[in-house]
Amino acid sequence: MAMQISSTVPAQNLDLFQARRASFKCQQSTLKSASTVTHSLKSVGTELTKKHLANLEKLLQKQVPEPTNQTVSQPTHGVSNKGSLANNRRKNLLEDLNLARIWSETRAAEEMSPRHLNRLQRLLSKTEEYSPRNHLGSRWREYHGSNDWDGLLDPLDENLRREVVRYGEFVQAAYHAFHSNPAMSAGKPPSPQQVSLPDRSYRVTKSLYGTSSVGLPKWVDDVAPDLGWMTQQSSWIGYVAVCEDRREIQRMGRRDIVIALRGTSTCLEWAENMRAQLVEMPGDHDPTEIQPKVECGFLSLYKTCGANVPSLAESVVEEVKRLIELYKGEDLSITVTGHSLGAALALLVGDELSTCAPQVPPIAVFSFGGPRVGNKGFANQINAKKVKVLRIVNNQDLITRVPGIPMVEELNDNMPLAYAHVGTELRVDTKMSPYLKPNADVACCHDLEAYLHLVDGFMASNCPFRANAKRSLVKLLNEQGSNVKRLYTSKAQALSLNFERQGLAASGCLPSPS
Repeated sequence: MAMQISSTVPAQNLDLFQARRASFKCQQSTLKSASTVTHSLKSVGTELTKKHLANLEKLLQKQVPEPTNQTVSQPTHGVSNKGSLANNRRKNLLEDLNLARIWSETRAAEEMSPRHLNRLQRLLSKTEEYSPRNHLGSRWREYHGSNDWDGLLDPLDENLRREVVRYGEFVQAAYHAFHSNPAMSAGKPPSPQQVSLPDRSYRVTKSLYGTSSVGLPKWVDDVAPDLGWMTQQSSWIGYVAVCEDRREIQRMGRRDIVIALRGTSTCLEWAENMRAQLVEMPGDHDPTEIQPKVECGFLSLYKTCGANVPSLAESVVEEVKRLIELYKGEDLSITVTGHSLGAALALLVGDELSTCAPQVPPIAVFSFGGPRVGNKGFANQINAKKVKVLRIVNNQDLITRVPGIPMVEELNDNMPLAYAHVGTELRVDTKMSPYLKPNADVACCHDLEAYLHLVDGFMASNCPFRANAKRSLVKLLNEQGSNVKRLYTSKAQALSLNFERQGLAASGCLPSPS
């Protein structure tokens, strides 16, 4: 052996090599065989199981003997009669345990796995997505509600989900435009409002204004002059936009006209919301049917003219009639969308547009967090005019349950608070989101961005939040950070800090208040 080694190792290093080889033989290898590792893991697992079971037994105040300690090297397959009795006791104990109580902690730990953190990082770094890319073609009428969205809501159709989120972003644009310049002069006509649309294939053609019929006493402005736009009677409330991009028109299967309306923002708009008594709608109605009635405050904001602006009803009807005549001969659709107060006004707009011209294009209303607007007679009138209404409702949103007394319309249609909902319902739930707290406050449950977050993740009423949700979480964290689970806010802060260091900080955005 020495001769073989000396033939390959220099003579001066031979003694050193042999000494190292001898020391290697004497030391035990740090690498164990697979069977040894498996044997050790099983033993350690047994010890940990027994330790946890003993702690649980103490917690449940059961007098169970302490498990005897075993060495790690003891084989797990050698089980005695005592071991069998212990296993039976453990089995009975596990059957008595309330596993649902500790499942939440296990689930939270699983959600913090690298797979979920990668999803969170993707949603935080995601940019805005505009209109969907799928070709709607000949099915556009179905997505526009020709069949009341039958078979598209539960489970939620992918194309319809994208359309709903896109129309919600049109309402967000109305919020942002108003809060960027809310003040209006009472002595001269307003200047054109700048609106940054989420879909660049649309162009704003008309600004819309809502005017309250009630006013605050003059001394209020003297006492609190800083209120400013909060006390003005007329305010910019939305816009009319039309699709002008040929490729988008081809994708959607028609040219779309959008009327987007924001929710309550001024003091006088809140005052109108409180006028909950039902009043008859103007016009001739069939005396044999239930007379259509709507809330007094909503009708006031819709019909009242301002000092220098026409009423919302006059503006929207005039502009839509102009666009219908301008694009005569083309396939057209009218989509009215709104949130909160805007959702209520959207129903009044849809009702009036349905008879504004001899041949009116199909009308659909997409409302987010809308309250009740009228009685059962008003709902019957909407249905008779073929106005399709899709109400997106959060199960925890209290605004969708007012005004009126629940179930009173079934007792007497002529009662003062006999309100009824209109159209088809798409119901989402704050508790289905893995990011929002299940006890989120009222403002979060009514917030428009929270609505779009829930719609984007909704799959079906019996399915969890979809893992491949596409909507960014940046706006949700900015607007509803206190209602996002602490598990995600802390990680989002760390990830956002990393984005800033890498020059990838997400762009800021204006809030969309409820």
